[in-house]
Amino acid sequence: MSVILCTAGYDHTIRFWEALSGICSRTIQHPDSQVNRLCISPDKRFLAAAGHHTVKLYDIKSTNPNPLLTFEGHTGNVTGVAFHCEGKWMVTSSEDGTVKIWETRSGTIQRSYSHGSAANDVVIHPNQGEIISCDRGGSVRVWDLAENNCSHQLIPEEDVSVTSVTVASDGSLLCAANNAGNVFVWQLIQNQNYDRTNLVPVTHFSAHKEYITRILLSPDVKKLATCSADHTAKIWEVTVSSNASSPDETATTTTDRSELSPSAITGSTPLGSAAATINGNGTSSPQQHEQLTGSSLAVGAGLGLGLGPIGTGTAALSPGLGPGPGEAKPFPLEATLTGHQRWVWDCAFSADSAYLVTACSDHYARLWELHSQQVIRQYNGHHRGAVCVALNDYSEMR
Repeated sequence: MSVILCTAGYDHTIRFWEALSGICSRTIQHPDSQVNRLCISPDKRFLAAAGHHTVKLYDIKSTNPNPLLTFEGHTGNVTGVAFHCEGKWMVTSSEDGTVKIWETRSGTIQRSYSHGSAANDVVIHPNQGEIISCDRGGSVRVWDLAENNCSHQLIPEEDVSVTSVTVASDGSLLCAANNAGNVFVWQLIQNQNYDRTNLVPVTHFSAHKEYITRILLSPDVKKLATCSADHTAKIWEVTVSSNASSPDETATTTTDRSELSPSAITGSTPLGSAAATINGNGTSSPQQHEQLTGSSLAVGAGLGLGLGPIGTGTAALSPGLGPGPGEAKPFPLEATLTGHQRWVWDCAFSADSAYLVTACSDHYARLWELHSQQVIRQYNGHHRGAVCVALNDYSEMR
């Protein structure tokens, strides 16, 4: 199949759609629980469905309704799932407060990182050597797989749950959204001396008046989508220039870790027969993970943001949202997609960044043409809220 479009939610079904016609071509029952997140493997062979405590892996091309493999080990709802670029391993986040790395062939846990608070989302950096996750306690954490520790902890707003994170396909930007409806943007710059990504705050702004459920950068890194409890999805223009002109150029300035297997990313901690567990600060030495308070942070030039020292540490943004006089404006709003009747939970861009699919509690998924801001297809069939969507329409494996 050249285009794979899947939706799922509270009716305990996973549905495959013919994207252009809107016809449901296949339905898989998921009786154990609702489905929280979906992710299609880069080679389009597998679909991972995250539910209550487990992730089930389905063969997309098979008519077998049963999962090929069930990943067991979380003790709470699984809230996020992402595949390694070649499908060798998978990462998940959960309300049990952990982020786990799994070997996809056997389903075994290779790593377990502890947030100390319910983890809401997780993504893989394009260099395949770092994962980025967020939690209900208000933190965004960057985990260095080679060093096997937490290299950065960001606190956008104290005690405000960070609901979703997204990283640019070229590795240039990291964006996060929270329960207060605010968006935070950092530029990712590779530290060539230490082979570690540095994070520089760029901007933050109020995107919605209510809870943001999902944030997603487009494949071409020119658009940012936000979904919200206010019944809308919004498209924002990305106004920050990339730190590399193309993904290929980025690859020359970052360590290529795409060949790493789970056993090769252990750093100094051997896995043995049990998964390695790292605590919230990711280190065994308190001095190694420097805690930065608001008063110790310099103010970013013209941005009103707190900048911590480059490297390992915890960075908090200074109080107040929105630019002051003469300061840089946040990402301008391109479009507000209206017509949803309830919470918009999830979204997925097409490969050319020209279309967006949204999933909503009103039972429908919708395909939007972003240029016209019109719904060009509505997917009807779920009997309860549709809360997650996955789309892969790339012409070849990337």
